[in-house]
Amino acid sequence: MPQRSDVIGFPARLLAAPEMVAACRERDFAAIFKIARRAGMHNVVIARQCMLTASRVGEVISGKRGITNIAVIERVADGLRIPGHMLGLARRDWEPAPSVRASVGEVDLVPQVPSAVCALPGADLDSILAVAAGPKLSPATVRALHSSIEDYWRRDDEHGGEALRPAVVGQLRYVVNLIKEAGEGEYRRSLVSVAAELARLTGWTYFDARQYSQARTCFMQALQLAKSADDRPFMANVLACMSLQSTYEDKPADAVALATAAQDCTRLHGGTPRVMAMLSMREAFAHASMGDRSATHTALADAHREFDRISDHDDDPGWVTYFDQAKLVVDTGIARGRLGEAAQAEPLVADALQRAHPGNLRGRAFHSFWLASIQLEQGNLDQACHTAAGALEIAAAVDSERVAGHLREFQQRLVPYRGQPAAAEFETRLRASLR
Repeated sequence: MPQRSDVIGFPARLLAAPEMVAACRERDFAAIFKIARRAGMHNVVIARQCMLTASRVGEVISGKRGITNIAVIERVADGLRIPGHMLGLARRDWEPAPSVRASVGEVDLVPQVPSAVCALPGADLDSILAVAAGPKLSPATVRALHSSIEDYWRRDDEHGGEALRPAVVGQLRYVVNLIKEAGEGEYRRSLVSVAAELARLTGWTYFDARQYSQARTCFMQALQLAKSADDRPFMANVLACMSLQSTYEDKPADAVALATAAQDCTRLHGGTPRVMAMLSMREAFAHASMGDRSATHTALADAHREFDRISDHDDDPGWVTYFDQAKLVVDTGIARGRLGEAAQAEPLVADALQRAHPGNLRGRAFHSFWLASIQLEQGNLDQACHTAAGALEIAAAVDSERVAGHLREFQQRLVPYRGQPAAAEFETRLRASLR
C-alpha cells in the first residue's frame, strides 16, 4: 500500500461530489479513474499509485476491463486515498483514527512473547478485580478458558466477529494476568497456549472485517506465543490462517509458501490426520488462486488421503474439529470452482450447502456465494441470482465484511447481464441489504 508522502489523492471537493459518491457506491472504476484524470492524474500516475499497469488503467476507463478483485479494489482505495467506507471497505490504515478510543490500541494488547506480559496495558477495573479476587490457578481454569473460546468461535460463525472482539481482547488481558501469577511449568505453558488461541481469534475478527494489517499483527503475535509454548500444531494453524489471508490479498505465492510451511511445522510434531487434511486443503486453495491445476489436484488428493486416515482414537486439538466431511467436500468444490471446473464443483458445493449446520450463518452465506458464482460460470443466470439472493438473506444476520465483499464481487460479475431481469432484481436487493 502506498505510504509515500508524494501520493496524490482526490481533493476533498471531488470526494464529496455526487458523481464521485455514486461512482464509489457502484464501484464504477471507469468513472472513478475519469474523475481522477480531471483532478490532474494521468494514467501513468493512477497506475503507479494503485500498483496497476497503465494499459490496464486505460482498459478500465474504456470499459474493456473491470475491477472486481477485492485486493485490487483496496489498492485503488489506498493509492487514490478514497476512504474505505465510500467503496464498502473497512477503514483504511492511512485514515485518521476515530477521535475517541475505548482502549489503548487493541492489537497492542497481545504480548509478543510471554516474558513481555508485565508490560501489557490493562484497564484499571481489571486490576482492581484481580486484586479483589486473587489468583485462582487450577486445571479447571484452563478448561473453562478453552470452553469460552469454543463459545466465541460458535458465536463468530453465527454473528461475525466484529462485536465479539472487545470481549475476546478482554479475556486475553485476563489470561495474561494469570500468566504473570503462574510459575514455570505445564500450567504456565497451557495458559500461554490459551493466549495464543485468543490472539489468533482476535486476528480472525480483523481478517473477517478485511482489516488485514491488524489481522497480520495479531496472527504474528499468536505465532510467537505458540512458539513459546512449543505448540507446533497450533503454529501450523496460525500459518494456515495467514495463508488464507494471503489469498484474499491477491498474494498467491505467499499463500503457497505459508501453507507448505504450516505442513512442515506440524508433520513431525504431532499433526493428526485431520490437521494434515486441513493444511493440505489450505495449500490447495493457494494453488487454485494461482490457477495451478496440477498442484491444486495434488494437494486435494493429499487432503482426502489424510482425511481417510482419521480414526476415533486420534487426539485432535479442539481448533480443528470443524474440519469434518462436509467441510472437506465444500472446500474441494470451492477449490475446483476457482480452477474453472464448474461442472465438477457445483454438486460438491450444493451438497455441502444442503448439509450445513443452520447456526453457521457465515459459512452458509459463503457457500451460497460460491455456488452462485459456479452457476453463473455455467451460464445459469436465473439460478445463480436466486442462489445469491439466498446468500443475501443469510448475510443480513452476519456482521462480516468478507461476506459483504463477496456479494459485491458477485454483483460486479453481473455487469454484462444488467439488462436481464434477474440481474437487475439482485442488484436492487443488494443495495437494500448492504447499504
